[in-house]
Amino acid sequence: MTKNTFPALDGKYCNSINTYSRFLTREVTIGHIPMGALNPIRIQSMTTTDTMDTIGTVEQSIRMVDAGCEYVRITAPSVKEAKNLANIKKELKYRGYDVPLIADIHFTPNAAEEAARIVEKVRINPGNYADKKRFENFEYTGAEYQAELERIYKKFAPLVKVCKEYGTAMRIGTNHGSLSDRIMSHYGDTPRGMVESAMEFMRMCEDLNYYNLVISMKSSNPQVMVQAYRLLVETMVNEGMNYPLHLGVTEAGDGEDGRIKSALGIGALLEDGLGDTIRVSLTEDPEFEAPVAIALADRYKWRESNQLSVASYQLSEESSQSTDNRQQVTENGQQATHNPYEYQKRHTTELNTFIGGHQVPRVVIDISNKNLKDPAILSEVGYLYSVLLDKYNMAEQSTDFVYLADELPSFNFPGNLKQLYNYSTWKGLENKSNCHPYYSLKEYVAAEVRDSSLNLVAISGSDIDTEIFNEILLDNTLVFVLETQSICGLQDQRQAFFKLVELGLEMPVIIKRTYHLKSSVQAPENAEVLPEVTDFQLYSAADLGGLMLDGFGDGIWADAPDISAKTILSTSFGILQATRSRISKTEYISCPSCGRTLFDLQITTQMIRSRTDHLKGLKIGIMGCIVNGPGEMADADYGYVGTGPGKITLYRGKEVVKKNVNTENALDELIGIIREDGNWLEPEHE
Repeated sequence: MTKNTFPALDGKYCNSINTYSRFLTREVTIGHIPMGALNPIRIQSMTTTDTMDTIGTVEQSIRMVDAGCEYVRITAPSVKEAKNLANIKKELKYRGYDVPLIADIHFTPNAAEEAARIVEKVRINPGNYADKKRFENFEYTGAEYQAELERIYKKFAPLVKVCKEYGTAMRIGTNHGSLSDRIMSHYGDTPRGMVESAMEFMRMCEDLNYYNLVISMKSSNPQVMVQAYRLLVETMVNEGMNYPLHLGVTEAGDGEDGRIKSALGIGALLEDGLGDTIRVSLTEDPEFEAPVAIALADRYKWRESNQLSVASYQLSEESSQSTDNRQQVTENGQQATHNPYEYQKRHTTELNTFIGGHQVPRVVIDISNKNLKDPAILSEVGYLYSVLLDKYNMAEQSTDFVYLADELPSFNFPGNLKQLYNYSTWKGLENKSNCHPYYSLKEYVAAEVRDSSLNLVAISGSDIDTEIFNEILLDNTLVFVLETQSICGLQDQRQAFFKLVELGLEMPVIIKRTYHLKSSVQAPENAEVLPEVTDFQLYSAADLGGLMLDGFGDGIWADAPDISAKTILSTSFGILQATRSRISKTEYISCPSCGRTLFDLQITTQMIRSRTDHLKGLKIGIMGCIVNGPGEMADADYGYVGTGPGKITLYRGKEVVKKNVNTENALDELIGIIREDGNWLEPEHE
């Protein structure tokens, strides 16, 4: 039997994996709003207007600030746009808005140097700032690699000089999909490559005695993003650095999917105590991003004021601090180690070809408070009842278990939907077909009768250390339902998984979290439409998704009495989709738009979605320009990229298939490529 093995860590990536403790970073000055250190987590977004449209950009910036943005980022693709930042800044101040501005730079060092004289911060991408991205693979000798670094240093040093002279901050923002050919050739398409891409520029800055830096590691894949940030922190600490972190899942998409994917990646890192500023990247108007970021940041205010540890990683420019090279995860003297930089799923036994092992994670939903006299109520959990045919049809997203507690339905359930009952009720059922018991730990140990196929037992992390836990009958019917009441629930449940690994216990585990939340993320007053999203969706994405990213969990049970079963269902499957652990629908990797965008991203994304969202399992990248083109699409199967006014280039993976297709024909051409590859299915019409 394959055993769980977690290799030892090379270093530490956060203050504690057992409780919430914010990683203390250097304070960086960005206008009159500092970032890092003990400052609050800052909120920001990026304009989508043409930078040369001064009034349009100013008015959108005002909407962003009114929605809660503390910094506003604006693209500056050339010197012309960089110079116009002065007009935008002047008009904002005239209207009473002294918001720090950030210039977003790709490819053009002279534009960055111009912008750095005007705005409070510039963002550069190491993958395309004085480096090359042509999807070419070269073998570099040590001398050749060093010569390239020296060439980049000469191109980069003038910008650093301007930033020092004008007191301008800088974000070194690595993107997973736009690593340079040099980095790709040396490190591959990996989190380590992302980190080294940034570290090269950070070392140059320190060599030039410039420390006003913020760092980001963005990816459209939350798993890659989380691993890269953790690896970055470990690498920084080892080199005596502690720069603030800008968090974001790039190209997250729109609607509920975009919010869940963003909350999952950002929330997992916030749980680790990492993050000093947040940008939620949605293919929507930028004022819709701030409320989501605020809801995520606000969750940690109480924890921070009560549990913030400032003892660790308080580094100066000159000093560094050694770190313990193993993270302790138990209090009893035993050691268990976990590699947070590589995905490794906890090995579990596969039970009845249904849960555990190689099976996809399962979804549990509580419907015990529903009208169990009406078969139509199952439509909320993915089973569509036809009165005429007296049968059920499964939707693409259909729950695997429903929890009925002690309530008995008055109609027959579909044969592939498993029912869970409290043990006392289950043992009294005459027909136990497809019905399974749900026990407390004490009930299970003392049970007179057990199910022959699946027995679900509720436990907490503290139960694992008790004598009664040692009395559990271990067999191939046992599934643990891991609960927590801790404020630091993710850490508490992660600790429980470590204990199970130490004990060599390989039964499947369903992660359960209960939320009593009614509040919704509020839209700005002037917003016309905001997709329905609740704190429940954001919090559960961070809590359940964060554990799934670490390879823990064979199922999820998000319990929320005040939330509809339909919302719980879509959220649960959205979390599994975002962690790439269970694909139930088409995934859209779409950029949030900016002044470089060559078409209306929101309309185009909806148009593409309307004709392809039945293609379960495909990933389609929708990019407004080549800057966020084939590289940024990362692992998309197909790409739709703006390459000029009214022109689209279509990709298969990172390979160009058709160039400069007229916009009106581009979607049909994309569907044609999907057909050629044998990946097209005709949509079913109800």
